[in-house]
Amino acid sequence: MRSMTPDLERIGDIRNALGETPVWSVAENALYWINVEHDPELLRWDAASDEIRRWPMPQRIGGLVLKEKGGALVVLADGLYDFDLATGDLALRVGSPLADPVALHECVCDPTGRFWVGSMNQTVGAGNAFPGGAAMYRLEGDELVRAFDGISCANGLAFSADGRVMYFSDSTTQRCDKYEVDPATGRLGPRQTFFELGPDEGFVDGAAVDSEGGYWCPLVYVGKLRRYLPDGTPDIEVNLPFGNPTKVSFGGEGMRKLFVTSTAQTLDHESENPLDGGLFCFEPGFTGRPDPLFPG
Repeated sequence: MRSMTPDLERIGDIRNALGETPVWSVAENALYWINVEHDPELLRWDAASDEIRRWPMPQRIGGLVLKEKGGALVVLADGLYDFDLATGDLALRVGSPLADPVALHECVCDPTGRFWVGSMNQTVGAGNAFPGGAAMYRLEGDELVRAFDGISCANGLAFSADGRVMYFSDSTTQRCDKYEVDPATGRLGPRQTFFELGPDEGFVDGAAVDSEGGYWCPLVYVGKLRRYLPDGTPDIEVNLPFGNPTKVSFGGEGMRKLFVTSTAQTLDHESENPLDGGLFCFEPGFTGRPDPLFPG
C-alpha cells in the first residue's frame, strides 16, 4: 500500500461540530455539505466567489442529496424533507418510521437515482458499543422500504458506476461490506465482506468511488483516508494533519478534487486540534463521477 501526504487546501474558516455529506453540484460549481448537530445547518461553498452560505435546520440533519429539478432532499430527525434552496422552505415528503434513540442518518442516490438512507442508534459509544436497532432503507414512492437490519450505525455508503454493487459499513464492526444490487428493483444479494480494519485503524465513515472503481473512505480517529481496489485490496493511504475525517466526495473542475469533511466533536469530548471540523480538498490523482441527482 502506497502512502501519501497531500497538499491540503482549507475552505473558509468553518469549524463544524460534525461536518458530513459533501455533495458537488456540477451545474452550480459549488459544494454543499452539512453540520449534523450542535447548531445543525446546510452549507454551500461557491467555488467562483469563495462565498459560503448557511441555512439553519430546525433539528438534527443526517444527510442530503441534490434534486434534478433543483433544491435538495434532506434527512432530518423526523423524516425526509424537500428543501427549497431559494426560499429556505422545508416540506415533509416522508415521515420517519423510527423512534428515539434510532434516527435516520447516512444517505445517497445510486446511479439510477434511487434514494437510500441508513439509520443509527444514537447510543453508540455511550457505553453501548453494539446497540443494534438500526437498518438500511430505500425509498419506493412515498415509503421507506427496509433493505436489511441488524446494524448499529450505517456508514460508508457508495455504489459502483454501473449501480450493481453497493458498499456499506456498520461503524461498530470495523468492517466494510458489499452487496450485489439489482438496478431495476434495488433488491440486494447476500452480504459479502469487502475488507476489514485492524483494532487500531479507526472505523469507516462516508465514502466515494472514483472513475476507476476505487473506494475512498475516511478512517475516523486515526487521521487517514484510504483507497481500496474493487477486490478489497488496500491501495493508497492518505495522511491528514487532523484526526477526525468524516466523509469524502469528488468535485471541482474535471471532478479532480477530493473534498473531506471532518468533526470537531468526538464521542465524548471536543477535539483540541483546530483543524478538526474544517472542510478541505486536494487532488488525489484520480477523478470522480458526479453525484447522481434525485429525480423526484
